[in-house]
Amino acid sequence: MNAPENSPSIMALADLATPMAVRVAATLDLAELAGDEGATVAELAARSGTFVPALEPLLDHLVTVDVFEFDRQSGRYRTTRLGDQMRADAPEGFKILLDIKTAGGRAELAFVELLGTIITGAPAYPQRYGRSFWADLDAEPALRESFDAQMTWRFRTLAGQIAERFDWSRFTHILDVGGGDGTLLSAILRAHPGVRGQLLDLAPTAARAVETLTAAGLTDRATVISGNFFEPLPEGADAYILSDILHDWDDTHARAILTECARAAKPNGAVVVLEPIRGAGANTAINLFMLMCFAGRERSIDELTRMAADCGLTCRAVVQAADGRTALEFQPTGYLERTPRPVDATPESAAGGGGLVAE
Repeated sequence: MNAPENSPSIMALADLATPMAVRVAATLDLAELAGDEGATVAELAARSGTFVPALEPLLDHLVTVDVFEFDRQSGRYRTTRLGDQMRADAPEGFKILLDIKTAGGRAELAFVELLGTIITGAPAYPQRYGRSFWADLDAEPALRESFDAQMTWRFRTLAGQIAERFDWSRFTHILDVGGGDGTLLSAILRAHPGVRGQLLDLAPTAARAVETLTAAGLTDRATVISGNFFEPLPEGADAYILSDILHDWDDTHARAILTECARAAKPNGAVVVLEPIRGAGANTAINLFMLMCFAGRERSIDELTRMAADCGLTCRAVVQAADGRTALEFQPTGYLERTPRPVDATPESAAGGGGLVAE
């Protein structure tokens, strides 16, 4: 059957040249190196340490897709408004997602192994890099630093919405489990002066959380502890927060995390799960990314509720807590005996929460 005239081409969706050209340009800092005045290909090659005969076709393609423009009279390339979004200081903040040397940019390249994931269900990231994403962060401090920076960027708007739209004032003491650099906890404590908070994450990230909370002037109401959420959690908090945590893990590991929270919360506490919800606005590309990278996934409210029930938790409220984030508040149904944790849920793999790509 012949396609109608002017119908979309499947090849436009399958093109790899353009996304890789953009990512390579961002990784090489070409937007910054060209500057507002633009630069010749020879100048850009010298500044970026690249090969002129190879850089020129890259730039020419970026001109074709309106990321760069070329002034034939001066021989200079400069970014368009679209290309300006690759700059590190651009308000969109996309550079940290595009740079192949960052945690997010590196993870995206594992999509080339997606076929294996679809056939076997196993994550593609270890297939490409020889170790899990979390092990990569532990082995490469620069990757962990970029991951933490990406989470800060991701929650720059969400944190304020979550702090305002969900009633945290009901709780005296909250514990942000896998809370990253403290962006969310800081927003909650600023919005609710009567609440005290604690944050738990792996040591390198916990250190950055101390800096965040100190800069916010919250050290009199917040503490940070180094730990991993597959081990017993500190008991006695009124609420345990899991923000963008569960979708990074398969069902077995997600249940283990929920079980530790339920155990620590005891009958009078709460476990608040903040997640994008499948079928209710969650990005389907992000869902595929979670599968590819972690063997994780976005879940529906019913799926999260059933999973929580397996861990001794019952859902007592569902609240739209932010644009693209739903809060499910669970109450423990009783004390749980400890069960062995999953064999690969080591402290090294139990990194802080958050997906890697923009939503």
